[in-house]
Amino acid sequence: MRFGALLLTVGAAGVLCACASSPSSRFYTLGGAAPTPAAVSSSAAAFYFQLAPVDMPEQVSRNQMVVQTSPAQVSVLEQERWASLPGDEVRRALSSDLSQQLNAIDVYGTPYPESAPVYRVTVKVQRFESWPGSRAVIDAVWSVRAAGSQSVMTCRTIADEPVGDGYGALVDGHRKAVDALATAISAGVRSLATLPLAAATASSAKGKAAAAKTLPAPVLPCPASGGATTASTQ
Repeated sequence: MRFGALLLTVGAAGVLCACASSPSSRFYTLGGAAPTPAAVSSSAAAFYFQLAPVDMPEQVSRNQMVVQTSPAQVSVLEQERWASLPGDEVRRALSSDLSQQLNAIDVYGTPYPESAPVYRVTVKVQRFESWPGSRAVIDAVWSVRAAGSQSVMTCRTIADEPVGDGYGALVDGHRKAVDALATAISAGVRSLATLPLAAATASSAKGKAAAAKTLPAPVLPCPASGGATTASTQ
């Protein structure tokens, strides 16, 4: 009986040692450092934006970090994990960047004054590539549409950020790529914000003979940014 008890004790100790020696998971977020608080204003916002949930490639839509080992092969890392799904991480970081750059509020899923201009932003990430010690890539198609308007700007931004060694550096590279994407989208929102004024000016300048003629929707080029931005508007 004593021998059996000894075996049970040794076995339990072995299980505990095995558990203690198992590597623990590390969790990463694109939230980054907290931004400097902006001055609180009591005046109504000039406009709002609605950032829809970000569409991500299926192969990276998991908590485990997926890294490229070659153009045709990836590795799924069990110990290196995102704090939330990558689509949520990108959306949260992008919403924060847009709020700062536009000095506006993301009202997706939130009531807002009906009289205020609202710009609806959608983002579809086509590539979210993590190359350890090399680069972080976000290739996204995005669109901006003013609520109540048929004019929509559709563009593509490719942000390719060099990174150093370590998974922390890789995450930082993706954070910079999100920053570049936000800069392009912010420029798109500002371009569309000029449309109501331009339309009103054109309407007042029309002659009586052309009063019944419908003006075509203005075509705006996709904004230039630090990353490669291309595509069309309509």
